[in-house]
Amino acid sequence: MKRTSITLAIAAIASLSFASLAYAGQPGGHFIENWDLDENGAVSLADMTERRRDIFASFDENEDGFLTAQEYVAFDEARAADMENEKGGHFGGNGKRAQVGMIMEFNDVDGDGKVSREEFIGQTAAWLAKMDRNGDGVVTTADFGRGN
Repeated sequence: MKRTSITLAIAAIASLSFASLAYAGQPGGHFIENWDLDENGAVSLADMTERRRDIFASFDENEDGFLTAQEYVAFDEARAADMENEKGGHFGGNGKRAQVGMIMEFNDVDGDGKVSREEFIGQTAAWLAKMDRNGDGVVTTADFGRGN
């Protein structure tokens, strides 16, 4: 990925954390700010799918429809920088579930060492199911925090 593209992708991810202060300090608040595209307080499958399409496009350096292990390094670095900026992201008890949905091992369904656009988008529903701790079909701050 061109250095400018990486910088823009990191800036885009980080800038989303300033989009709303409504969730500041709440477990899951940073996730909701970044993923709730229609700003209704709940991250739906449609929200997640659209955001994952954007993310995939941002990190598919050569636009070949795959995230290679090398491209995944840039993706992992951007996510780590975002989490560091958020001091852990206020994910509470659901943080590991949130992170799992983005790692290569979760998304490389066929185990070929790279993640296709179809695999990445296709894993959206499985990721939503992992994060939706109360089973209401969306992710809200109620799905985060201890004991949930």
